Amino acid sequence: MRFVLIHGSWHDGSCWDGVRRHLEAAGHEVYAPTLPGNGAGGDPTVTMARTVGSVVDLLTDKDLHDVVLVGHSFGGAVVQAVAVAVPQRLARLVFHNAYVLGDGDTVLQHLPPSAAAAFGSLATADGTLMLPYEAFRATFIQDADEATARAAYARLTPEPLGRSGEPLPLPGFTELPVPRSYVYATDDIAFPVEEFTWHPGQSARLGQFRLVELPGSHEVLFSDPAALARALGAAGQAD
Repeated sequence: MRFVLIHGSWHDGSCWDGVRRHLEAAGHEVYAPTLPGNGAGGDPTVTMARTVGSVVDLLTDKDLHDVVLVGHSFGGAVVQAVAVAVPQRLARLVFHNAYVLGDGDTVLQHLPPSAAAAFGSLATADGTLMLPYEAFRATFIQDADEATARAAYARLTPEPLGRSGEPLPLPGFTELPVPRSYVYATDDIAFPVEEFTWHPGQSARLGQFRLVELPGSHEVLFSDPAALARALGAAGQAD
């Protein structure tokens, strides 16, 4: 299979390194771009259009077809918009503990109230947000040992918030013929479960989809990359 892995907030393409190694060892082709606005020196004014366009450009510039396009967390919204733009290049969409937006939704409107309040209080004057280590450790990567958690956190960079507040046009997404899968790490407590669930809260918007579950936190890409690679392989298979 040919995978294109789209990271979530605070991450960059290198955060997939462990997963990528396991997928490539299994014979798959893998691309893991860093979205504009993310990584060291990212532009805090980046728009959602530019973010989505960077992935569309990757697919077209490299003339990639039969792509299993994976979105983690915030990346779910990105892969939805890419699918609307170039559905003919995709074999399957895979959402991993990811947002699934309706046409014209913003990512921020899907945040549970407690998280929205916390994020608002942490936002900086330049329009970015960085998770404090203590919050990341306790709720995003609680399944990892301390060394793994520290190494993962060292890879994170401030997230530009502006694009997450932009309405995302997704005309016709529901009707696209591209098959969908949802990979659900069942120990994800990034948000309070009484306010928010990835599955079925977000996944239910996909319509018909294949569900693949595995143990792990929101950051299972760091805490158990081998297990996530296996799950992605199962999720990406043709019907």
